Amino acid sequence: MMDTERYLRQAVDLFEEVLGEHLSGIYLHGSLAMGCYRPEQSDIDLLVVIHNKAHFPVYQRLARRIVEFQDSLPNRRGIECSVILKQYLTDFVHPTPFEFHFSDFHLDRYRQDEHYICGGFEDADLAAHLTVVYHREKTLYGPAIRSVMLPVNERLYIQSLVYDIENAVEDIADKPVYFTLNLCRVLGYLVEKNIFSKQEGGEWGLRILPSPYGPLINHCLAEYTRADCSSEVIPPEEWREFAVYMTDRINSMLD
Repeated sequence: MMDTERYLRQAVDLFEEVLGEHLSGIYLHGSLAMGCYRPEQSDIDLLVVIHNKAHFPVYQRLARRIVEFQDSLPNRRGIECSVILKQYLTDFVHPTPFEFHFSDFHLDRYRQDEHYICGGFEDADLAAHLTVVYHREKTLYGPAIRSVMLPVNERLYIQSLVYDIENAVEDIADKPVYFTLNLCRVLGYLVEKNIFSKQEGGEWGLRILPSPYGPLINHCLAEYTRADCSSEVIPPEEWREFAVYMTDRINSMLD
């Protein structure tokens, strides 16, 4: 069984050591902050806030240390983190600039190229991550988030949510769990104004959406939570029909 608290402490120590006086705060978001963490498929999502820009060699060292840390983690996807400037907590910009980013998607590149850094770009997903940080209030290091951050404008949060599902109709058959639960999460927010995790969004959809979609959502929830689930293969057209229905409902609420 994964000792999550121990690995979180190690992560905090790592960022403290490498970033030093630049470091302002470390905050948890994603499934671990929202109570639905699954080591076999979830990553540890961290938002790291710094006072000011660090020099390039600092980020190179940070990348090397995170790769080493990643190799010690028992969860399959390891750690995902974004480093942003503290100014954006109160003077929010969308899409949000980030100084450094690490995830399993970039892992091979970080291993192979010691000069590679993913940073200096903008990320539309950060509005959603920051909203979860603000509302779930999981501070690992530094001041309590609500003492240093203003809430993200709801319109920008919704834009960030919608950005995450914009290819749902085309891609849901390839990633049914991801898109099904995210579609439920987005519609759930628009209807209820609740900030749901993927699991919470799926559970909401199971209660609220038309019953013919129940088996699809149940299948995804079972897969997401690694509970026993049917081995039945669901045809791609059923996934796409669900995605069309959901995107139509979502778009109708955005008009």
